[in-house]
Amino acid sequence: MELNGKPADLEAVKALALVPYSHFTSMRVDDRRVRGLSLHLERLGRDCRAVFSQQLDLDQVRGFVRRAVEGTSGSFIVRVTVFDPALDMGHPGKTSAPSILVTTRPAGSLPMPPMRVKAVPYIRDVATVKHVGLFGALHARRTAQLDGFDDALFYGPDDLVSEGGTWNVGFIDDDGAIVWPKHDVLPGVTMALLQQQHEHVTAPVTVEAARGMQAAFATNTSIGVRAISAIEDTVLPTEHPVLAAMREGYLALPGEEV
Repeated sequence: MELNGKPADLEAVKALALVPYSHFTSMRVDDRRVRGLSLHLERLGRDCRAVFSQQLDLDQVRGFVRRAVEGTSGSFIVRVTVFDPALDMGHPGKTSAPSILVTTRPAGSLPMPPMRVKAVPYIRDVATVKHVGLFGALHARRTAQLDGFDDALFYGPDDLVSEGGTWNVGFIDDDGAIVWPKHDVLPGVTMALLQQQHEHVTAPVTVEAARGMQAAFATNTSIGVRAISAIEDTVLPTEHPVLAAMREGYLALPGEEV
């Protein structure tokens, strides 16, 4: 764990727990290469402007990530969190000086097994920003897991599907088309990479329509392309030619060297 390229100081890092106003990105590193590295950096820059009204030095951030993976091999997750240790909860509008915290954790093997999801009514705050306000999402995930499911699939008061607990969701319809739900969602890096590789449409998807799809899948940097085997009591196929092509195409991406 390093803060601004040096061993992290507990006094500075505790702000993340006491004043949870920050944003981040997580990226899977496979032998020092990251699928969509440029998109992760773009996200950090975009979200820093939205959250702190500041420009982020993306070359510096990349250097910090390079330090974190130096001398390593194999696969793991690097998380880059942007926060202000001096932020005052009572006056968050004051000029900020964001700091960069880089942490690492183990990565699971890909592809991951299919998962069962429970439809839960929930819309994330400021959905287009990857921020640390995860209480609602994790509460929904916990509720789903206590009911015997693997995760939660969110939908809004309009009954339209948006995204999952910490992932984007997509579907394959009767014509074999890839359908991404039209809603306020986090613009995921893995989703963007898949959209670059495969023809797709973006359209409103109700919970009922989701249950009638040929297949469904979740995506993020940690899980890649993960099949959804059931939406509550509706069983969905976990093998589909389009789904297989997406998974194989994603795994074949060489990634960018950190």
